[in-house]
Amino acid sequence: MKSLPWRVLLLHAGLVIACLIALYPVLWVLRLAFSEDGTLSLTLSLIPDKPSWRHFSAILGEVDAQGRWIFGRQLLASCLVSTATTMVGLALSVTSAYALSRFSFPGRQGFMGLLLITQMLPGTLMLIPLYSILEKLGLLDSLSGLALVYATTSLPFCVWMLKGYFDTIPKDLEEAAAIDGANDWQIFWRVILPLARPALAVTALFSFLTAWNEFILAATLLNDASRFTLPVALQRHVGEYTTEWGLFAAGAIVVSIPVMALFFYLQKHLVGGLTAGSIKG
Repeated sequence: MKSLPWRVLLLHAGLVIACLIALYPVLWVLRLAFSEDGTLSLTLSLIPDKPSWRHFSAILGEVDAQGRWIFGRQLLASCLVSTATTMVGLALSVTSAYALSRFSFPGRQGFMGLLLITQMLPGTLMLIPLYSILEKLGLLDSLSGLALVYATTSLPFCVWMLKGYFDTIPKDLEEAAAIDGANDWQIFWRVILPLARPALAVTALFSFLTAWNEFILAATLLNDASRFTLPVALQRHVGEYTTEWGLFAAGAIVVSIPVMALFFYLQKHLVGGLTAGSIKG
C-alpha cells in the first residue's frame, strides 16, 4: 500500500508528458501564428519573439476588389456545405439504418457488405466519376453539388454507426408503444430517435467534420474563388516558391474554432454514442 502513491505519481507524470507531446505541435502552430515575421524557424521555443495579431488581422480583414469580406464569404460557404451535408446525411442514414436494423428483406446482408466495401476505397478514386456526374447535372462549381458529394461519401459510415446503435435498443419498447396505439412513424419519431440521441450526435459530428475539413474534392469541384471553402482558401497561402506560414497558421487556428465549439457542445453525447454503437454490428 505504501507504493501506491508513487504509482499514482508516476502514472500522472506519464500522462502529463503524453499530453505535452500531443499538444506541442498545436502550441507550436500558435507560436507561429502570433509571431511578427511568421517565418518557419526550427526552434523548440513556444514563445514568439515579437507577439503580434498581424496575421489574424490580415486573415479576418481581407477584402476583394469589390470590397466584399473574403473570409466571411468563405466561412459562410463552409457553414452551408457542412450543415447541408450533415442534414442530408442524417436524414438518409437514420432511415436506412433503422430499416437494416429492424426489417428482414432479400439482399439485406449483401447491402451491408457493399456499404463496408465502399469504406475500403479512397475518396480520390471516385473523383473523376463524381466530376462527370456533377457536370452532367449542372452542379459543377456549386456548393449544393459539393454538399451532395460529401453526403454520399459519409453515408456508409453513418449507416453502419446508426445501425449498430439501433440494434442495442430493445424491440420491447416498440411493441409496448404499438400496444398503446402508436403507428410505425410515431414509434420511430417519438421512441427510437430520442433514445438514439447519442448516436445521432456522433453521426452529425462526423458528417460535419468530413465536410468542414475536406480539401481535395472541394479544390477539384470548385473553380470560382467566391465559393471556396475554408480549407481551399488556406491552401492559397502555400505557393510554388514561397509559403506564408504565419497567415497559414493563423487561418488554421481560426478554421478550427467552430469545430472545437461544436465538439465541446456535443461531447456529453460522444462517449455514449461511440461505445453503444460498437456493441452490435
